[in-house]
Amino acid sequence: MPQRPKLGQNFLVSPAAQAAIADALGDASRRTVVEIGPGRGAITAILAQRARRLIAIELDRNFAASLREQFANRPSVEIIEQDVLATDFAALRGAEEEKLLIVGNLPYYITSDILLRLFRSHASIERAVVMIQREVAVRVAAQPGTSDYGVLSATTQMYAGVESLLTLPPEAFSPRPQVHSTVLRLTMAPRFEELQVAPDEFLTFLRTCFAQKRKMLSRNLRNAGFDATAIAAAFESCQISPQARAEEVDLTRMACLFRTLAQR
Repeated sequence: MPQRPKLGQNFLVSPAAQAAIADALGDASRRTVVEIGPGRGAITAILAQRARRLIAIELDRNFAASLREQFANRPSVEIIEQDVLATDFAALRGAEEEKLLIVGNLPYYITSDILLRLFRSHASIERAVVMIQREVAVRVAAQPGTSDYGVLSATTQMYAGVESLLTLPPEAFSPRPQVHSTVLRLTMAPRFEELQVAPDEFLTFLRTCFAQKRKMLSRNLRNAGFDATAIAAAFESCQISPQARAEEVDLTRMACLFRTLAQR
């Protein structure tokens, strides 16, 4: 199993940005909020005053201990020392029908993994406000027909509506990172039923379609074992250009292609 990079954090020190992130969650007075990677607890302190219940998930043992001491007099705040990728979000709900609010500064090296973890738990989550590296945020929010649109964009947008809220410069953090960071709000709204596709099978299909972004979509499908004649017929049926790359095909037509090829 590959080793993860040594834990390192760039702490958000801009009070205005801290408040904006907390505000982006909306009214939390009757809600359970889950914070990913609270670190020194700057945003935690704001949310502790607003949320009915706040659960902070912190992997670093020292930070977790410090946070427990800092919020010892607030019974509504719970600090869990755990890897977020091992977190069962459904188990954190106060009631089965409750939807969680998520907030967090996501480590760059596992951003995609955490997003996928949140998407798999979409039934337990209403929205998530996450801060990620700007370049990754551009890919998450990219629209079909742009060079940044890829499997991460398509996967995210199958699960959630994406809003880009603000971009923060390195000086908003301590120590200063080498990159800008962007805050996104993800509102869970899965499209699988609307597009009549099975989640696991369709997401596997998307990865196949984007396997080699510079190649035409038809080539990627042929490389995956689909019949050339069936591909051509499906493209025509779904109104996709034979020369199209995956980045040029929106999710509606991609779902049509998936359904059509599955019938052949």
